[in-house]
Amino acid sequence: MRRLSLWMRAHPSVGDVSIMVLLLLVEVAAVVMARGAEHLIGFWSVSAGALLVFPLAFRRKMPVVASCSVLLGLLVQLLGQHPPLVRPASLAALIMLYTLVGYVGRKPAAGYVSVVLLIWLSPVYLQAPSRPLTSLVLLTVQLVLVLGFCWVLGEYFGARRAYQRAVENRLRGLEFERDQQARIAVAEERNRIARELHDVLAHSVNVMVTHADGAAYAVHNAPDTAVRALRTIGDTGREALTELRGLLQVLRNEAEGDENAHRSPQPGVEGVRELVERVRGLGLPVTLRVEGDFDRLPTGQGLGIYRIVQESLTNVLKHAGWNATATVLLRDEDDRVRIEVTDNGAKGVLATDTAPSGNGVIGMRERAAVYGGTLEAGPVAEGGWRVRAELPLLVESATAS
Repeated sequence: MRRLSLWMRAHPSVGDVSIMVLLLLVEVAAVVMARGAEHLIGFWSVSAGALLVFPLAFRRKMPVVASCSVLLGLLVQLLGQHPPLVRPASLAALIMLYTLVGYVGRKPAAGYVSVVLLIWLSPVYLQAPSRPLTSLVLLTVQLVLVLGFCWVLGEYFGARRAYQRAVENRLRGLEFERDQQARIAVAEERNRIARELHDVLAHSVNVMVTHADGAAYAVHNAPDTAVRALRTIGDTGREALTELRGLLQVLRNEAEGDENAHRSPQPGVEGVRELVERVRGLGLPVTLRVEGDFDRLPTGQGLGIYRIVQESLTNVLKHAGWNATATVLLRDEDDRVRIEVTDNGAKGVLATDTAPSGNGVIGMRERAAVYGGTLEAGPVAEGGWRVRAELPLLVESATAS
């Protein structure tokens, strides 16, 4: 029975056709019993039955058209020999009232009720001299109660249908919102991966290119220098491969949900000293000033600071010129962290290469924005380039407690 009920809900037209066939059979049986089989093909009986019963098959899809057809059938009954109230097919008028209230609205249903009452009561009141007044009033009250009961059923069905539509719209809205959040999360993850790949590869590749150019220049005049440059290229390439493998391993572990897989620690503020030493080994004099305690920074913020410094020094190596120097300042200002990387390269050299449209500056700005900070990059009046970032100081929860 439950499966049948679910199937009927999925195919409501089958139920409407079944009601139509049942009323049609009852109407035929009533005609046969009242007048005999010879009157089955009478014009009024056939026309009224068809106009009353057949519209029930499409009452849900076209309720207004179906209700007009039912009213037309009632008029045909009124013109026939049988009063409309005693015909079984007249039940279609009650079903259509329920349908109009539930599917269309109160105003069309009110007009429909008025016409139905007029058709049903007009022959009764035309015979009023032969019937007592109490009988007329009682009949009118009975009709009003029956129509009112059908109206209440329609109101209940309409409210339930409106609630179901609201729930479906809400579910569709939630599904759309979930899809949008998923798209945003995917976009953010892609940007994060792009920043990590850029930070991992750009610095190392730039170091390798710089040493390769130096080795090509010194291979004949200073073979020992060329050999050292080639060794540096090899070491830098191996470090880049190690970092790249670690990043890919983290991505694979996150995709597979492996929480116990080994993950290499990401560099933080403590890694800036080693980074500065490597850049010095490339021939760029770098002065590092660390003021304050950075041990209490969370890992994520420490990684962001490291990447900002790394990208800034990479840009100095690429654009500042062979005789440039750089200064790196990390300062703990109680409630914020200040990062400043300045070089004395040629004035305006970096203006076109590291403009805000470049990936490097965009990545640094995004890293700063993740932690509620700001980043400014541009030429200085004395010549050279400055990257300045300020991040709100975030303290590890364990330390804070």
